[in-house]
Amino acid sequence: MIRSIVLGAAFAIAATAVTAQGDPIAQRKELMKANGAATRSGNAMVKGEAPFDLGKAKEILSTYAKTADTAHNYFPANSKTGGETTAHPRIWEQQAEFRKRFDDWAVDIKKAQADTKDLPTFSAAFQNVTKACGGCHETFRIKK
Repeated sequence: MIRSIVLGAAFAIAATAVTAQGDPIAQRKELMKANGAATRSGNAMVKGEAPFDLGKAKEILSTYAKTADTAHNYFPANSKTGGETTAHPRIWEQQAEFRKRFDDWAVDIKKAQADTKDLPTFSAAFQNVTKACGGCHETFRIKK
């Protein structure tokens, strides 16, 4: 019974991943879900709700780095609508600014990765890095 459930869950995850590979909206949603999970983990450490773990802190920043390096690829012109996207039309109207946000964020993340040694340094770096998330969402995301 448990084996069937595990196999079913694995199949569902694999099917979602295969579907997402050809769908830029699904791909960017997966990236943002990963960022959301990373942010929740980082917030828990910063707030003292979870113990600080340097490895986990570095993993959080690596998740952000992957998004900064790849997310702009998942906004082709044919993905302006559909898939319950919350991408704002400004993304396609202001492509250079949109791309620059990711490039600037990548620089901040690399600095955060280099600076993070303990909870105080992670906390400062994490707050700086996540501030960029909110700024981009304010400009380039449709509020629900």
